[in-house]
Amino acid sequence: MLSKLYKLLFLAPILLVWGTALAQSPQLARTPPMGWNSWNHFKCTISDAIVRDEANAIVSTGMKAAGYTYINIDACWQGKRDAKGFIHSNKRFPDMKALADYVHERGLKLGIYSSPGPQTCGARYGGYFAGSYGHENQDAETYARWGVD
Repeated sequence: MLSKLYKLLFLAPILLVWGTALAQSPQLARTPPMGWNSWNHFKCTISDAIVRDEANAIVSTGMKAAGYTYINIDACWQGKRDAKGFIHSNKRFPDMKALADYVHERGLKLGIYSSPGPQTCGARYGGYFAGSYGHENQDAETYARWGVD
């Protein structure tokens, strides 16, 4: 009887440490983060309507069921900054919050691109597209308000 008690007292800390280590081990995702990005095909012709169509296509073609969860808007959505420095979307994206809500209603996540510089690389394709330089916190707050994931 005493032998069983010693074994239990010896094994209990080992099992506790082992169990805790297993519980804290990072789990691998079933898939890598997968989704759609606007740049490769649309570059600066991207619009709210196109993003909505692509979100619908991800769901209707079964790609969402296969693990595709992100709709990522790359460059050329940006407009100008207001007097307080907050970024606004351009006329092709009239309501970013409504667009984020639309994407979320389909069980998808919305990603958005910015640049660490004063302009994005989309400016090479015509127009001015504001980057986040000097406005990083403001932009993060704005994206969160819009519902960007």
